[in-house]
Amino acid sequence: MARTHTVTLPVITLPRGSVLLPGVVQRIPVSSNRPDIASLLAAVYTRAASKTPNGRIDTVPIACIPLASPLLGPDGQLLIENGESAATSDRGPVDPAKATKADLFGWGVAAKITGVEGRGTGEFTLLVEGVVRVRVDKIYQDKPYLEAKVVYHQDEGGRADPNLEELFQHLKLLSRELVAILRLSSILPRSGSSPGLSPLLARRLDLFITRQRQPGSLADFMANIVESSYEEKLQVLALLDIKGRVAKVIELLDRQVGNIKNNIKITTVTTTTLPFDPDATKTDIEKVIKPNRTRLPIKMGVPGAGMIPPPGSVGHSGGDSEEDQEPNEIEELQKRLDAAKLSPEAAKVADREIKRLKKIHPAQAEYAVTRTYLETLAEIPWTTTTDDRLGPQTLTRARKQLDDDHYGLEKVKKRLLEYLAVLRLKQGINDDVDAQIKKAEEEIGAAEAANKEDKADATPTSGPSVEEKIKTNSAKLEVLRSKRMVDKSPILLLVGPPGVGKTSLARSVAMALGRKFHRISLGGVRDEAEIRGHRRTYVAAMPGLIVQGLKKVGVANPVFLLDEIDKVGGSSVHGDPSAAMLEVLDPEQNHTFTDHYVNIPIDLSKVMFIATANSLDTIPAPLLDRMETIYLPGYTTLEKRHIAMQHLVPKQIRVNGLSEDQVVFTEEVVSKIIESYTREAGVRNLEREISSVLRGKAVEYADAKDAGHLEKYNPRLSVDDLERFLGIEKFEEEIAEKTSRPGIVTGLVAYSSGGNGSILFIEVADMPGTGTVQLTGKLGDVLKESVEVALTWVKAHAYELGLTQSPTTNIMKERSIHVHCPSGSIPKDGPSSGIAQAIALISLFSGKAVPPTMAMTGEISLRGRITAVGGIKEKLIGALRAGVKTVLLPAQNRKDVKDLPQEVKDGLEIVHVGHIWEAIRHVWPDSHWPGEQDHHPGVESRL
Repeated sequence: MARTHTVTLPVITLPRGSVLLPGVVQRIPVSSNRPDIASLLAAVYTRAASKTPNGRIDTVPIACIPLASPLLGPDGQLLIENGESAATSDRGPVDPAKATKADLFGWGVAAKITGVEGRGTGEFTLLVEGVVRVRVDKIYQDKPYLEAKVVYHQDEGGRADPNLEELFQHLKLLSRELVAILRLSSILPRSGSSPGLSPLLARRLDLFITRQRQPGSLADFMANIVESSYEEKLQVLALLDIKGRVAKVIELLDRQVGNIKNNIKITTVTTTTLPFDPDATKTDIEKVIKPNRTRLPIKMGVPGAGMIPPPGSVGHSGGDSEEDQEPNEIEELQKRLDAAKLSPEAAKVADREIKRLKKIHPAQAEYAVTRTYLETLAEIPWTTTTDDRLGPQTLTRARKQLDDDHYGLEKVKKRLLEYLAVLRLKQGINDDVDAQIKKAEEEIGAAEAANKEDKADATPTSGPSVEEKIKTNSAKLEVLRSKRMVDKSPILLLVGPPGVGKTSLARSVAMALGRKFHRISLGGVRDEAEIRGHRRTYVAAMPGLIVQGLKKVGVANPVFLLDEIDKVGGSSVHGDPSAAMLEVLDPEQNHTFTDHYVNIPIDLSKVMFIATANSLDTIPAPLLDRMETIYLPGYTTLEKRHIAMQHLVPKQIRVNGLSEDQVVFTEEVVSKIIESYTREAGVRNLEREISSVLRGKAVEYADAKDAGHLEKYNPRLSVDDLERFLGIEKFEEEIAEKTSRPGIVTGLVAYSSGGNGSILFIEVADMPGTGTVQLTGKLGDVLKESVEVALTWVKAHAYELGLTQSPTTNIMKERSIHVHCPSGSIPKDGPSSGIAQAIALISLFSGKAVPPTMAMTGEISLRGRITAVGGIKEKLIGALRAGVKTVLLPAQNRKDVKDLPQEVKDGLEIVHVGHIWEAIRHVWPDSHWPGEQDHHPGVESRL
């Protein structure tokens, strides 16, 4: 049974003899005697403008209702058998513009207006496409056009009935047989009354029939094509029962197939009257053949009704021949190319290819290749751009957009705001230059007009001065044009660990600029042709990812995100994709980027490229040189806490079906999740853990609500609740020692995954031995070398440090030492523990303990100088979290302290040291070292 609902729609009364069926497109000619359609169209435009932002008229449904027939009742039942002549004499012709409810048939279709074609003479044609059957319930005549209350009748989608399936297969068989016979009749000599079908249209019709899956839709389509009377079409329109409709159309098809079979006269070559001369020219043969092969169009209803098949199914509605319909496609392609505003070089190539296309037969493979190429040229945005949101509020709005979307990342935001400021200033300069250019062009135009008047008056005395003025203004115009500022968008490379917001940052940039955004994933690209495209000589050739992206966004100045550029494949048998990116990402070359498929220079200088990478190691040096690198080091614990409280928690509360008053997160809970359950640079795992907690709270809330005990539900989360939702702690933080012993020093470390810094204990013990050194704790090669350098310095300066009685005594002569770093399962390496190793050895040999709340980082040289290290921000945040109070840093790292969060600056005492002797004085300020003054003067040479 069909699904129904009732609506009120504006009505177009179809011309006499015209019936519109669902799934069919029809042209309705509109002239001055149809004012009702003009009024209806004006009302549709008004509704479309208020209903959708782009004002598309195909979103406003209308009803197309045919005129009633005296032979049929309102529901399509036949009243008079073979009584056409009697009925026609009783009823005069009805004017569709003045039709009333009594003149209309009881059934019609809800349709949409798909286009309006003008003829330039005040008349136009309306293209309407039938959508679904409607039954007319009531007609309203209080407007310049009719309105009707109609009932929609949707066909059911299922085909469970085996009888219907059998009828559907029979309908398909007959439909394809009709197409085949029409195709055959266009080749064989036949009587003038039988229609013919072009080969191209026959192939498309056959393919459409084969792919059709709905019996009702195919029945409607074939009822539109088959030869039938007006009353028979009305009967098909009124048939709601799909089985009955299919049976009716099968009956009509049977009749037409039988008629055509009887009219075709099959002849053989021996009986043909055509002269066969091998030397006869093609023109002579065509003169003989054409009179006997006059093709008739497919009859798709009453002549003049303008019936055409649905768009995309079979192409054109037929025509006098295949040759008649192809030029229309070429003309349409030419219009699209003209509208694309091609560059001069592209326009030249397009004109040449269009001329070639006209000479190629549509059945040849080259035709499809050339046509696809021209369609690609028409789709590339050669000059179309979006206007940047540049105005007095540009920087303020962009700063707010970036701050709302991302916390921290100050360097990236600063660089993007710089770009926006430069773009705005350039636009201001160009506006001034454009005004001067316009003024100069007006002066040249006035001078040329005066020069023409002088020549017409034959007064050569003023001629040279006018011509000289024109030359001067022309030179001035060229100078002004050269002053226009060219916008070359930057090529930024955001480098950082996964999950720090590189991809979402690029999207925020596009929103701040008001430009279109397109993401190109380069991970796993191994073929150069994926970047540059395939040459047109190859089968299934297509443009590269860059040109496809331009086609998709439709403008020449989008923001392109080149995601995971460090994952692009290297040189292989398929070429080198990373080398193909060189021209794309070179600001000096990409204004003439050439894709292998398009083979015409394309200007990419207006495209803002933002590349992302996790590591610089795999990016070739020439490619890296073309991009401006911005490093995102990963979020610190403090930044993660802000991000979680401001963005992640509110987002996950909504995602998990809760409201903000049903779950209350505290900073202590978020900090515990960050420190004990995640250890990453980004915030992806943090978001997952927050989501896990909220799912647990969702279960508790749902249980309390279902049981009717909401008062027992506690929305506030505590640190103790986390183990219930997330399990036992995954990571244990190192905490500064409460007591101190000689030989133990607190170092600083930034984990290799980034983001989370922490402290690291260095333990040194001595024992009787022969001077051997044992290292444990899964130390890397660099860390082992740091221990050796520190030990060498301590042995060399043992007498000055008061550790031996004589300068010639070896402090390691009768002892061995063991250096260990706890958490032995975690690999440790990096040039940052030299100072801590040296202080630990001095502490052990002198018996003086290092304060437990003091930590240090830095590398030492054999001369005792302390050199700079990296990861200062992460290390100091980890130190503050672990309870450290004082930190020793290399003097060369003063600049890194400026970027620290204010909380860290306030919570730590930061001491900068340049030499190991300075460090010793700060660690043990009350101690006296015998050789300190002799070996560490106030000013030390840097040579």
